[in-house]
Amino acid sequence: MGFPQTRMRRLRRLPHLRDMVRETRLSMDQLVYPLFACHGKGVRREIDSMPGCAQLSPDRLAEEACEAADLGVPAVMLFGIPKHKDPQGSEAYAEDGIIPIAVRELKRARPDLLVWADVCMCEYTSHGHCGALRGEEVDNDATLELLARAGVVYARAGADVIAPSDMMDGRIGAIRRELDRAGFESTPICSYAAKYASAFYGPFREAAESAPQFGDRRGYQMDPANSDEALREAALDLEEGADIVMVKPAMAYMDIIRRVKDRFGVPVAAYNVSGEYALIKAAAQRGWIDEQRVMMETLTGIARAGADIILSYFAKDAARLIRKGSLGSM
Repeated sequence: MGFPQTRMRRLRRLPHLRDMVRETRLSMDQLVYPLFACHGKGVRREIDSMPGCAQLSPDRLAEEACEAADLGVPAVMLFGIPKHKDPQGSEAYAEDGIIPIAVRELKRARPDLLVWADVCMCEYTSHGHCGALRGEEVDNDATLELLARAGVVYARAGADVIAPSDMMDGRIGAIRRELDRAGFESTPICSYAAKYASAFYGPFREAAESAPQFGDRRGYQMDPANSDEALREAALDLEEGADIVMVKPAMAYMDIIRRVKDRFGVPVAAYNVSGEYALIKAAAQRGWIDEQRVMMETLTGIARAGADIILSYFAKDAARLIRKGSLGSM
């Protein structure tokens, strides 16, 4: 049947009717809030390129995480800023490193909050690359042991999910084996399976103080032009023991999210990264866009593409709107 019998606008006219027939529903249960932990007490260092975000000492981090939890955000992802950096990134796997300290503080403050711990070397190495070097190249196999050590240290501190973002080949299997040997066979791994060598990471590198001191990361992160390769990466990580696979970034890679979800049917996470956040914030500050509507449209689009879990610096703001039932105003 065509027009006039079929009028697609009938189900769009009334707000409650639009809500009833909405195909994609954004939920607070999908949100993970990334946070940056630094040493000290009472520290909050604002990040210029990420308005509203800051490096936080463990006490202030706990306050921020508890505020998010009170809004209904169920999980946080931790990134660490160490006291000292060295070529081997030793604080990444130190028992008294910033991530174990922060995890323990969060678990004391809010035991029910899910704590995800990012596993990578770039914040901790003096050269800024994601693993140990051999000459000026990352030594993939030598890095695996360091990543696995970090995963066990974080799990021992109380991390609920281990999330390796380094993009070394074989790291999921290495981390899974060491977690199992240490008695953490029930601790899940969320693999950054399809992590692209993206320009959208710029503000994060300021926040985490992790820019490479030479070269770039295109030798181990994925080429933005490739999508079939993302399926191979996800398949390998799942074979090695990943429980969740992530696509990063999100906005320019929604086709990848959909392909991964359709191919594997496993829990898929997507990271709404720092550059995506900063673009919306900057345009909103100039009055060019409605920040709340663009934020919610973006997050809904990521969910519509197939993401079950969304990591976003907008998590608290989105949770406030979801609690208010403001989705219908998008």
